[in-house]
Amino acid sequence: MILLALAGCSRRGEIDATGGIVAVRSACPTAAIPAYTGDVTLFNPAQSRDASAIDVVANITDLRSTCADGAQFYTEATFTVNARRSDPTGARQVTLPYFATVVRGGNAVIAKRVGQVTLNFEPGQYRASAAAKAGSYVDKGAATLPADIQRRITAKRKAGDEDAAIDPFSQPDVKAALQRTSFELLVGFNLTQDQLKYNATR
Repeated sequence: MILLALAGCSRRGEIDATGGIVAVRSACPTAAIPAYTGDVTLFNPAQSRDASAIDVVANITDLRSTCADGAQFYTEATFTVNARRSDPTGARQVTLPYFATVVRGGNAVIAKRVGQVTLNFEPGQYRASAAAKAGSYVDKGAATLPADIQRRITAKRKAGDEDAAIDPFSQPDVKAALQRTSFELLVGFNLTQDQLKYNATR
């Protein structure tokens, strides 16, 4: 964890004695689900997009992540896939692909892996759930702010000082350093172009 604060004894969100606000920035990648990738709809027949042709609808929920600090930051994200089918006749197994992508600075894809989650519908049951997980390793040095940037952010400032009114986070090199050391572990269904278009335009 990197402490972006003016006083180490204050808690997150508090105003300390100097008037600064304490904030905490984690060097660990945060886990998130990109827009339009958190659910998937299967049709029967596959080429149809009529509501009457909806076969299975699944969504990702309860995304949680943990981070282990070692030579590298290891982030593990766990999540649940809930699904509903339209026809409860007989037992059925549905396997859905999902991706785990490490993104740096909000737009640079560093790594991507594709996994699968299998849902087992019992005879006569409309619903099924399954647990899945994804993980990522990020080099500690790449995710840690340089010492000079940390000093500038945490430096105490007094009223009347030349730099007292300057927000260090507004300075271009500080912004660039924050972006460069920010990583995300993004998890979602590995959709086809047609499935992604359906999610974005329905």
